[in-house]
Amino acid sequence: MSFSLHFKEEIPAPRQLVWDVICDTESYALWNPFIVACESSFEPGTPITMRVKMPPLPVFTQKESIFSNVSGELMEYGINQPFGLLSSVRQHVLTELSADSCRYESFFELRGKLAPMVGFALGKKLERGFAGMTQGIARRSIELHNSNK
Repeated sequence: MSFSLHFKEEIPAPRQLVWDVICDTESYALWNPFIVACESSFEPGTPITMRVKMPPLPVFTQKESIFSNVSGELMEYGINQPFGLLSSVRQHVLTELSADSCRYESFFELRGKLAPMVGFALGKKLERGFAGMTQGIARRSIELHNSNK
């Protein structure tokens, strides 16, 4: 029982710059329509606390755990609820295509007994949110890359 989303974007900006955008929690509100604030050290085993915007719901706090972080390549985080009720895995994946371009992939998966219900109730909102985040990462990265030329 699962619900999953996958988005990808080729970004004409260096992989490290895109990674820096993902890790710059102080600037999330500038480019991210879905996660409007974020706090984390991004160290595996530590929390990531996000302020999530999914209209018409009020902005709410989502606290998850960092599962892995391979600098410049992969960040994975999520939740694990007891008794197999619900777990989530969220991945940011970067692949270098050239010195000045990379592919960004956004993966999200809900698993567990409640996953179909959550997917049904929030699926369209989650899809819009993760799509907006993917586009926001690309826009912000391109903007920063062009301003550094």
